[in-house]
Amino acid sequence: MTDPATLDYFSDPQLAQDPYDYLAFLRSRHPVFREPHYGVVVVTGYQEAVQAFRDTDSFSACVSIGGPFPPLPFEPAGDDITGQISENRHLFPIFEHMVTMDPPDHTRARSLLSRLLTPKRLGENEEYMWRLADRQFDEFLAEGRCEFLADYAKPFATLVIADLLGVPESDRETFRETLAGHKTPGSRVGALDHEPVGSNPLEWLEETFGEYIADRRRTPRGDILSALAATTYPDGVMPEIIEVVRPATFLFAAGQETVTKLLSAAVRVLAERPELQRVLREDRRLIGPFIEESLRTESPTKVDFRLARRTTRLGDLDIPAGTVLMLCIGAANRDPRKFEDPDEFRLDRRNAREHIAFGRGIHTCAGAPLARAEGQVTLNRMLDRLRDITIDDGVHGPAEQRSYRYEPTFLLRGLRELNIEFALADAR
Repeated sequence: MTDPATLDYFSDPQLAQDPYDYLAFLRSRHPVFREPHYGVVVVTGYQEAVQAFRDTDSFSACVSIGGPFPPLPFEPAGDDITGQISENRHLFPIFEHMVTMDPPDHTRARSLLSRLLTPKRLGENEEYMWRLADRQFDEFLAEGRCEFLADYAKPFATLVIADLLGVPESDRETFRETLAGHKTPGSRVGALDHEPVGSNPLEWLEETFGEYIADRRRTPRGDILSALAATTYPDGVMPEIIEVVRPATFLFAAGQETVTKLLSAAVRVLAERPELQRVLREDRRLIGPFIEESLRTESPTKVDFRLARRTTRLGDLDIPAGTVLMLCIGAANRDPRKFEDPDEFRLDRRNAREHIAFGRGIHTCAGAPLARAEGQVTLNRMLDRLRDITIDDGVHGPAEQRSYRYEPTFLLRGLRELNIEFALADAR
């Protein structure tokens, strides 16, 4: 019998579909465990993952997206490789984006994003969400069935962020076609999970937003894009156009991925458990806890990576400088030391919101409030307009033999499709 600890998390197709038993086994060995194939230290414990997220002095985010791929662009030397990371940072994948930055560069880049994600702007964006949700439901409601990702989640997530960032109404259908795959075969946001796409969404977004910002700097129009174009660093320095564009475009790409996966995971639970539909319909205040438990049990980001910049210790393991750590968000959110009966979906879980689906520390997802609002709006309008929501047995099999396919990646956790059936809710 194969020792689970010897499995290759990064290439095993079965682990890509269901990693939880494997990660639980590693946690039973130790919540900080060195896997045998790439020398990556796998962190499956909640407390240990939070510690690593927060300790930016010991752990760099420079490998956040790629982990051990490609290999480090230098040979680590000594017990502190901070200087080597700085000298070679331009050789790491997507080094120019905030997700891979460390302070002070990360602090400076994030300050631009915080100028956009204000309570006022998020409130205006939520008003748009309610109208958009109805428009999306109108597209397929009469059919009594839909493939939820393509028909709702992807276009909804794309258009919400388009509105947040001020994309002109006349251009939004182009964004939907390009990023949500609505009309253009092969075009989908896959750059973040190492899949080929019809076009590179980050490049396309950078080019498009670069043109917007350059235009607004030449001719301000009093719109959201003009405000974004005029944003300065806290010290008053005007950033280069690309320095404004990159935080916005990464928010766009990452937000579309995260929200699509969150919504489909939540709707799957809702469709499989009709008693929860009744409970949520009767008390909408429970939609918030429902979303938090969905995030905990099926975290859209399975893992995040860090590089030990200096020799240190995590848990009971000594970690040499230059070691890649894989912080297993999905596993930490099922750590029984933190969450009682962690594999059970429990609406009454008191500490569900303490999950780390959005990370921890300085890299906590800037779009977390946006994702939560999208979940709230979607489930509220779904319960308003649909009833008897069920999984389509013809696609996914009967209840006792359900079959779902997940994206075959090591980085993200998301359904490839979710087919549901429903009836129209009684008119109020």
